[in-house]
Amino acid sequence: MRFGLFGRDKREAAGADASARIKQQVRELLGLPESAVIAVNEILCADPACPGTETVILVMKPGEKTRAFKVQMGLAELTPEALAAALSEAS
Repeated sequence: MRFGLFGRDKREAAGADASARIKQQVRELLGLPESAVIAVNEILCADPACPGTETVILVMKPGEKTRAFKVQMGLAELTPEALAAALSEAS
């Protein structure tokens, strides 16, 4: 296990970059204020009906219920179009 900024491998760095990119796109697509917190996580879905890896996005706005969005693909594969579709389907 590696610790610190200099210990990150390329895969971890790519995941962090993808997460930051997705957070910014979510903020823009939903018109969220800076006070809103966005969490982006890639998880391995244990349900046999799932395709495997999915991206879960949580949007937390002060004073409002947390909203969750799921996209049936990993962070690296998540396109702006797929993200926009997932956000519009859940609205």
